[in-house]
Parts: sequence; C-alpha cells; structure tokens
Amino acid sequence: MGETWMGLAIGGSALAVALTMAVLLYWLERRRARLLRNFDHRDCWFVAYGKCFARRPARPARRMRGAR
Repeated sequence: MGETWMGLAIGGSALAVALTMAVLLYWLERRRARLLRNFDHRDCWFVAYGKCFARRPARPARRMRGAR
C-alpha cells in the first residue's frame, strides 16, 4: 500500500510539473505572437541600413531611346 501511494505522489507531481510547463509554453508563445504582431519592421530596417539607403532608388532611371 505504501508503494502505491508513493507512485501516486511521484506521478501526480510529475503531472503537475508537466501541466505547469505546458501553461508556461502556451503563455510564452502567445506573448511572442503578440510581440511579432505589434513589431514595426521599418525600425529594424532603418537601424540596419539607415534612412538614406532606404530612400535611394533600387536602380538608376532608364533613358528613353532618342531622348536628349
């Protein structure tokens, strides 16, 4: 009878730890999703590349044939 109670106590504590970890993982994933949803990617772009690089055209303007 003592071994049964010991097994139930160990199993119950393991399930409690697993439940706590599952709730914590769910909370962290929801927080990550909320932060990514509210994340302004332009700020990251300006920090990495600067505003002058972002405003410059991707390639020079093409000249029309025959135009002076």
